[in-house]
Amino acid sequence: MGRVSFLSMAAKTTGRYTIGIDVGGTKILAGLFDQSLKLKAKWKIKTKADRGGDVVVDRIVRAARELVEDQGLRMTDIRAIGLGVPGVVIKGRVFNAYNLHWDEVAIQSILRRRLRVPVFVDNDCNLFTLGIHRVELKGKPQNMVGAFLGTGFGGGVILNGELFRGHNYAAGEFGQMTIDKNGLKTAHSFRGSLESLASRTGIVRHLRKAVLEGEKTMLQDELGPHLTGVRSRHLRMALAERDPLVKRIVKEAAEDTGIGLAAIISAFGPEYVMLNGGVIEALHKVMLPIIRKTATSHVLPGTIEGIKILPSTLGDDGGIHGAAIFAKESLAARPRR
Repeated sequence: MGRVSFLSMAAKTTGRYTIGIDVGGTKILAGLFDQSLKLKAKWKIKTKADRGGDVVVDRIVRAARELVEDQGLRMTDIRAIGLGVPGVVIKGRVFNAYNLHWDEVAIQSILRRRLRVPVFVDNDCNLFTLGIHRVELKGKPQNMVGAFLGTGFGGGVILNGELFRGHNYAAGEFGQMTIDKNGLKTAHSFRGSLESLASRTGIVRHLRKAVLEGEKTMLQDELGPHLTGVRSRHLRMALAERDPLVKRIVKEAAEDTGIGLAAIISAFGPEYVMLNGGVIEALHKVMLPIIRKTATSHVLPGTIEGIKILPSTLGDDGGIHGAAIFAKESLAARPRR
C-alpha cells in the first residue's frame, strides 16, 4: 500500500462519529461517540500482548473495525480515532511501552495507513486524566492531577485547564517517583518507586516476598504456593476475610501512595486529585482513608485544605472518553489547505 497523505485523508473525512480506544496490557476498550461526544457503544477484546507487539497492533485494528461493524457502520462513518497507550508518546511514536512489547513504534502512522482514518495518539494516563477532567468534573478545575493504580502506576496533569505533557512529553510519570530508596523493585521501575510499592505488581511482589519468608495468606489456598495470577479482586476478597498479611501489605501500599500524593500536592497544589485504576476500583474503601490521612500528614499545615482526593466514577470509560475528546480537538486543530 502506498503512503497515505494525512492532509488529503483528513480532508475527505466526513464521518459523524469519533472512536476512543484505550490499550492496556490485558484488554483493549474501544468506544463509539457521536458528534456531541456522547458514548453510543463499546467494544472490548483481549490485548494478547504475550504474542508480541505486532499482534497488539492487529488487535487495535480489529477492535476498531469490530466496533464499527457491530453498529452497522463503515470506517467512512468515522471522522477520527483517539488512542491511549502506555509509554511516552512523542509525535505519534510510542517509547518504552514494555507491557505491549513496543519500543519506538510509529503507531499513529501505522494505524492511519491501515484504517485510513485520522488517528491521534497520546499516553493512556494523560487521556484518562483528560476524560475525568472534561466529563466527570465538567472541565471546572483549573488544576488537577490523576493517579492511576493498576498493573502499574501512572498519572496525568491538568494545569490552567489544559493537559500538561512537559518538556519531554513525560510529565505525570508519578510511578517513577522514589518513595523509599531501599524499597522493593519491580521490573521496569526504580527501586522504592510508587510503581514498585503501590501498583498491583508491587503489592503482589511484596506478598510473594512475605510468603517466601514464611508468612501465610489465605490466597495460597486458591492460587497456590507461588500466588500465581493474583488480581485486584483476590486482594479485595482477602481483605473482606480479614487476611492479616494482605491487610498489612495493602495498608503499606496505601501509605506509600499517600506519601507520593503529598509530594504531588506540594508541587502542583491541584484542586482535585482523582484516583482510578483496577487497584483503586477494587480496594478504594480500604485504601482511600489511609491515603488521605497519610497525604495530610506529609504536607505543610493547611496546604491540603480544600483539595479533594477522590476515586473517579468513570472507571474504564475515562480513557475512551479522553481519547475521543483528544481526537476531535486534534482534528479541529489540524493545518488546513
